[in-house]
Formats: sequence, structure tokens, C-alpha cells
Amino acid sequence: MVNVPIGNVIGARVAGFYLKRDGYTDNIFNGDDIDGRDMYAVRGSLRVEPGPDTTIDIVGYYFRENDDRLRIQKQQCQRDPTGILGCLNNRRDFDKTNANSTFTGTLASSEFFALNGIPRSFGLNSLYGPDAYANFNEPQDVRVVNTEFTPEYFADELIIQADISHDFGAINVSLNGTYQETSVDSRQDYNLGVGQIPNAAIAFPTLQAFAAGAAGPGTGAYFTPITEALFDGGDLCVSDTRLDNRGAFEGFSVCTPNGTQFDRSNQENESFSVEGIISSDLDGPFNFLVGGIYAESKVLENSYYVNAFAIDYIAGVLGSFTSLGGGLPPSYLATSFFRNNTQDFKLKSFGIFGEVYVDVTDRLKITAGLRYNDDSKRITARSTLASFLNPYSNDGDPFDSPFVGSFDADPGTPGNQLSQQREVGFDEITGRFVVDYEITPDNLLYFSYSRGYKSGGINPPLQPIFNVSESFGPESIDAFEIGSKNTFANGALQVNATAFYYKYSDLQLSRIIARTSVNDTIDAKVFGFELETVIAPSPNWLINANFSYLNAEVDGQQLFSNPRDPGGGDPNAVIIKDITNGALCAVTGGNPNAFVNAINPGLGLQGTTSFPSDSGIASNGAFSICGVLEAQAAAIGPAFGGIQVLSPGVQVNLEGNKLPQAPEMKASAGVQYTADFDNGMSLVPRFDIAFTGEQFGNVFNGRVNRIEPFVQANAQIQLNGPDRRWFVRGFVQNIFDSDSVTGLYVTDASSGLFTNIFTLDPRRYGIAAGFNF
Repeated sequence: MVNVPIGNVIGARVAGFYLKRDGYTDNIFNGDDIDGRDMYAVRGSLRVEPGPDTTIDIVGYYFRENDDRLRIQKQQCQRDPTGILGCLNNRRDFDKTNANSTFTGTLASSEFFALNGIPRSFGLNSLYGPDAYANFNEPQDVRVVNTEFTPEYFADELIIQADISHDFGAINVSLNGTYQETSVDSRQDYNLGVGQIPNAAIAFPTLQAFAAGAAGPGTGAYFTPITEALFDGGDLCVSDTRLDNRGAFEGFSVCTPNGTQFDRSNQENESFSVEGIISSDLDGPFNFLVGGIYAESKVLENSYYVNAFAIDYIAGVLGSFTSLGGGLPPSYLATSFFRNNTQDFKLKSFGIFGEVYVDVTDRLKITAGLRYNDDSKRITARSTLASFLNPYSNDGDPFDSPFVGSFDADPGTPGNQLSQQREVGFDEITGRFVVDYEITPDNLLYFSYSRGYKSGGINPPLQPIFNVSESFGPESIDAFEIGSKNTFANGALQVNATAFYYKYSDLQLSRIIARTSVNDTIDAKVFGFELETVIAPSPNWLINANFSYLNAEVDGQQLFSNPRDPGGGDPNAVIIKDITNGALCAVTGGNPNAFVNAINPGLGLQGTTSFPSDSGIASNGAFSICGVLEAQAAAIGPAFGGIQVLSPGVQVNLEGNKLPQAPEMKASAGVQYTADFDNGMSLVPRFDIAFTGEQFGNVFNGRVNRIEPFVQANAQIQLNGPDRRWFVRGFVQNIFDSDSVTGLYVTDASSGLFTNIFTLDPRRYGIAAGFNF
């Protein structure tokens, strides 16, 4: 950091950092270290004081990162041998999901192809046979993975801020504005594993035979484009993740020996805001603040892709047979990858606010404020996956296909729409009321009530369509706090204590459905207390200790289906893996097992089966088609005592469950000693330790979602030069080299319900130096 005065009116400051390090994760596929960092940032500030009452501040900030950071560090799964769920509901093992449960496992199966009149020999797997990860050994270490796709990560951010403030006597007027551009683009192995094609020895020769004309004269033209696009010598090719939707069938692919699978998440944002504030500093007991703010935010591009050899294969085989059977030009089903694409999003928001400050007495002060918020949101988006025929001869944007009219991104709007468009608006009045009472100059009591608000939004479109609300409402909170701030023994002891109670209405929580993040709302209540202490027994010693207790739970009856257990713990229910899309539903009623066993043979599918005894699943399961079962339940369900087909599953009451990522207890302590030397230098050793208590990764709680308590300890020693003009610091972080899990989330049914986990960084040590100018 450099500070430079420029005369008596202007001052400038420039600061920045650069970080480059190897990754902490070992990729045993090729021996590389991944999840490294290569980033830098620079910040410049300029202050101009043209007069004693006017200040102008201008700040610019730029950040850039380009490396092999992992968005997802590690995956865990209690492997499901039936392939219906993919991962079971009792614990998190170092194992890989059963790929027969994924949407590529169901759609590329011999059973699904046969159901659509396609020879079974085209199937890459059987629903009842080995899956792509049957022979994969998951490394038993959170910092070891086995992937043939090296992660890619890029991010940059530009922020420009300006503020002008002028004092008109006791009245201050300020105006500030912020402009921001951000972009993030990353790709990595979707399953963090190297899979195999179980039936490659049968499926690939079958495809080659059809490309040679096995289906009859002239039919080879329908299958040759598949072999040319997806096979490159001994490598299997996967569509690249391009913004123009072109992939392997247009000549853009990533080829590897095993046909990798990967995802891409990218987003470009642009926003600005302007805020004006008028505040007073009057001599009397009354002061005030009034202001207003206007902000706009735009998403220029936002997409989430999932790409895999099996998706390209499915899109090609299904498309070729469909176009051949319909007498249409040779075509595949576009897009040849999953893509959830926000083409345009705009937020407009404004607010007006005001506060008054009243000194009732020298010791008693009251603060009261109100705020009005108005937010409007507009989005244009769509989700595609093998959604419409596109001729192989079209090497441009698949949406230029003559058959794109069969695609409907918005079934809720009459006619076929190429995109879904939605608008929502929200407004709310919020405020706060605070009472401060000064018992002595060193002891303060306070009470506050505040009403908070977070605007609602729009859920992205899903592929396939699920029963998920298109929008979600605003979140509100009533927050009550009472506390005390105290200084004792002439500053040698500081003690701050706070107790709080928060009541949430429509708290927004996210979950993954059909590879897409959507929001639900629930009511919740949160209460607890915090204690902060700082002890300085002498000028050289400094000790701090903090403790907090938190009880955060779902309030009232809140009914949702658990994605890990769609049967809801009902031993009479049957959990169904829908082979047409990889989703789950549950069959309940009189005798659902007999009902499914009566329907499935007509679909070429086996009957119900039980899950392992340690699965945490009480229901039986089966592969089937939820839509067919629902239709048959209406037709013949009464013969089985009445049948219901529930999608995505049986709802359970979450009342009393703990909120996610809310540790019940946290505690920390630190101690440092300053040794002063006669030459003006000083040596400061310091040690810190922190404890984080039990928490859960999602609102369904249970053993499989539990995050165990963990401890982290750090230490450092710093040598300061005379007048602190320079310093040299040695440090050790995560002294005990803990690999504790700090967070997790579960994927959706069509991905096999594996759990993504995040852990502490490993033990790190190093040296830092700095200079003050």
C-alpha cells in the first residue's frame, strides 16, 4: 500500500495484492495438483478537499483470477446398489453414486431404448446391470480426486465509486454512486470421477453397423454423423460448452479416452446505484437523517451446462431414429447438452428512508427509522436438453432448426415459446426502533426492534417441467435484541453481551431440482445470545474470548418432500425412478407394491425391490415411468385399494428441524503478548483457536446431512520495526491440519443425489513482510 499526498488538497492511495499458489488437491489421474490460485487485485483511492466543508472521494478497484480452482472440492455418497436413488439416506461414504440413477443412466439404458422401439443393443447400460462407476475406486481423502478433466476458473470484477460530501453548517449533504461489472466462468468434472461405458462392447459396434446401413439402404446417413462427431480414434468426444449452443455435431467437442462429463457455470453482471443522504449534527437533542437510493442490475449472460458423452449419444441416437421414422432429414435432438440459460435479467430498485435521533436525557437516546423499498424484476430464460430435432446439416445455431417450433420453453403461455418471460414486483415498509441507556460512561444498555425485508424472485425454468412455483415471495424478519456494552477496570476488561429473537416469515432456502437451483420459502424462528470479552491485564497482554449459542429452527407446519427419501419414511410406499427423465416420485395408497408390479412388466421393467437395511429408506423402490403410473392409478387404482402418485414425493413436516448452516454453538479465544525492545522494535506472538458446533447441510437434517463440530487453530509471530515502519510475520494456519467439513449440499435426483462437501484448507505456513510509507 502506498499513500501519496499531492499538495494540501489532494491525496492518493494505491494498494494491491497478488497470490499464486499450487493446489491443495491431488489428482491421481495424472499426478497434478489442482484447486490452485492465481489472482491479483489493485485498488486506487483519490481524495480531494477543495475547501474545509467539502470532500470528494473516488475509488477504483479491479480483481482478476485465472486458475484451476475447484467449485466443488469433493463428493460423498452411500452407494445405492439398486440404482434407483443413486446414493442412500443414512451416511456419507467415500464412494461414487450409482450412475444408473442419473438422467444419462436412464435415458441411455437398453430398457429406455427398447421402450421407444430402438434396439436394446444401442443401450450404454442396463438399469439392472453394472453402472459407469461400478469399478471406480473413490479416493478416501477429501484432498484427493481422480478426474480426467482439469478444472478451469476465471473471474474478474471492476468497481468504481464516487462520493461527494458537503457541510452546510450543521447539515451534511452527500451523494455517492457505484458502478460494478462482474464475470465468473468455470468448468469442472461434474462427478469428479472417471467412468466407463458398461455396454460399450455391444453398443458401439451396433452404432457402427447402423452407420454402415444395417437399417436398410440409405439409412446410414442417419447414423454416420454420430460416429463422426463422437469418436476420434480411441477417444470419446463430448460437446463443448459454447454460448451459441453448437456442440459435437457442429464440430465443437472435447475428446478424452473415457468420454468425460463436465459442467460449466458462467455469469456476467452489470450494475449501478446512486444514493443521496441529508443528515444533521445539531447542538440540541434532536437530529435526523433522510435519503433515497436507486439501483439497477442486469445479467448479461448466465448459463449452467452439463455435458457428457452419454448426453451426446442419447441426443444422436434418439434424434436419428425419430427423424428416420418420420421421414425427416437426418437430425439429432438439440441441444446436445443440458443448458439452463438466463438470456436477460433486470432488477430495478428504489428506496426512501429516514431516521430521527432524540437525546431524551444525557443518558437516554432513542433512534427511530422507516424505509420504503420497491423492487421489480424481469427475466427471459429457457432450459434445453434434447428438446427438438436439428438437422445434422445445420452447422449454425440449433435454434435456427426448421423443427425448433416443436420446442416450448413456457407451457404456461399459449403457443410454443422459445423463451420464458416473467415479471414480478415487490414493495415493503420496514423500520427500526432503538433505545440506548447509558448507566455510566462505561456501561451501556440497549434494546432494538427492527423489521427487515428481502425481495422475492423468479425461479428458473426446469427441464423437464416439475411442480415448482414460478416465483417466490419476499422474506421478512421481525428482530428483537437486548444487550449491554461494558468497560471495566479502566479499560482492562471489555464485556459485551447480546440476546436476540428473530421471527422469519417466508425465509428463502434453495434446493437443486433438475440440475437447477430453485427457491422455497418457510417460516422460522431463531433465538440465542452472544458474549464477547477482551482482557488486557497489562499493556503487553491482550486476551479475547467469544461465545455464542444459536437455536434456529423451522416454525410451524411446513410440508416438503425430502429429495433423499421421496417415500417420506413410509414402509408401504414405493419410490420410483422415472426412466424418461431421471426424476423421482412416490406411489402410495392401498397396495402400491402390487400396483407397480402389475404395470412394470408391460413397460419391460422389473418389479419393486427393497433397499439395503442400513439405507435409511423404509420404502421399496423400482424403475418405472411416473406419468404412466399416474394414468393407470386413475384407471385401475381402485382395484389396489386406491393409488396416489406423488411427485416429487411424500411430504414430511419439517416443524422443529434445524435451519441449514446454523451452528448451535461457536466459541473462540485468542492471546497475544507484545515484547517491546529498547531500540523501538517489538515482537508479537499470537495464538487463536475457534470451535464451531454441530450444524446441518439442509433443512431435512438427519445423520446424512449432519456437519460435525470442528476446531481450527492458528498462530503467528510478528516482528515490528521502529515506529512500525515495517514488519516481518511468520504464520501457521490450521495448525492441527484438520480436514473437517464446513458445508455441504445435495444434488438432485437426476444427478444421483450425491453430496458436495467443502472443508477447511489444509495446514499452511509462510512468511509475510510489509512496509508503511
